Amino acid sequence: MIEFIYQTLAKFGYSHPLHPAMTHIPMGMIIGGFLFAVGSVVMKKDDLAKAAHYCYTLALIFVLPTMMLGYMDWQYRLEAEWNRLILTKIILALMLTAMLVTSFFYGKNVKVAIKQKLILYVICFTIAMGLGFIGGELQYG
Repeated sequence: MIEFIYQTLAKFGYSHPLHPAMTHIPMGMIIGGFLFAVGSVVMKKDDLAKAAHYCYTLALIFVLPTMMLGYMDWQYRLEAEWNRLILTKIILALMLTAMLVTSFFYGKNVKVAIKQKLILYVICFTIAMGLGFIGGELQYG
């Protein structure tokens, strides 16, 4: 099935990995949400806190398809070869998903202060940086 998808895309001239293209959505939302949250704390603007929550909600929505495409790329391009970086990336992806779920439920609660939510956002941001670094190591060495 995975082979069929990549071969079909290659017939249309697309021969690149699928995961990196999708990765920019949750990663961009995490970075943007983090910046909105920091802006909310600094400027004391509740609307920026709402924007941060919406960014993290979108990141949560797109994290599963991103992980699925990462799995597909790993199967197809790296022949499902296990190594320390793949294992670390899988663990970090699961941690990020758990933190995004947690931030989603905290973000819905208006009684939780943005400074408390910011802690979750910092954790998500840090995990996202780790995932990006490891992805770069896997892709470029």
